[in-house]
Amino acid sequence: MNYALAIAALKKDPILASVIEQIGDCQLNQVQPTGDLLFSLSRAILYQQLSGKAAAAIHRRFLELYAEQLTPEAILNTPDEILRGAGISRPKIVYLKDLAQKIIDGLPTLAELELMEDEAIIKNLTQVKGIGRWTVQMLLIFRLNRPDVLPVDDLGVRSAIRRLYALPELPDKKTVEHFGQKWKPYCAIASWYLWQSLEF
Repeated sequence: MNYALAIAALKKDPILASVIEQIGDCQLNQVQPTGDLLFSLSRAILYQQLSGKAAAAIHRRFLELYAEQLTPEAILNTPDEILRGAGISRPKIVYLKDLAQKIIDGLPTLAELELMEDEAIIKNLTQVKGIGRWTVQMLLIFRLNRPDVLPVDDLGVRSAIRRLYALPELPDKKTVEHFGQKWKPYCAIASWYLWQSLEF
């Protein structure tokens, strides 16, 4: 991914240009998670609606249950009480087991997803219970390095737009999409800068 081209294009938006000046180089490719689709999506499920610290502790306990190997079969064979003991809520146990079953049934692998369009990936993966559009968009940005993903429902993105562009309230989906038109085809890089802008 050539960030120089993306940054040159994004700097045409003067407000984003000043954010880029403050933050410096895009570090998006330095935070790439590893692991297969099961690892990536199970982590995404466990991190939903929790603070980073709490989610990290639960995720660590979850992985300890599968010290030998995290496989769909291993998840399906784990009694719910054991997963509850790791701090996983009942709805998330349902989601994890549904994910495991869908992978066995033929959900595409990461390598297969690499060859698909963004919307096709979203359509495929949102069949899994508990996996919504936002979760797949995070996978597209952080795991598959897709440059033009704009998570319109993301609270961080919306808060940053409200603050930087001095809007009276949080922008709705349509307003976020309107801003996104200026950032195409580098909406994921713009989103990364928006998230970083919340740090200062």
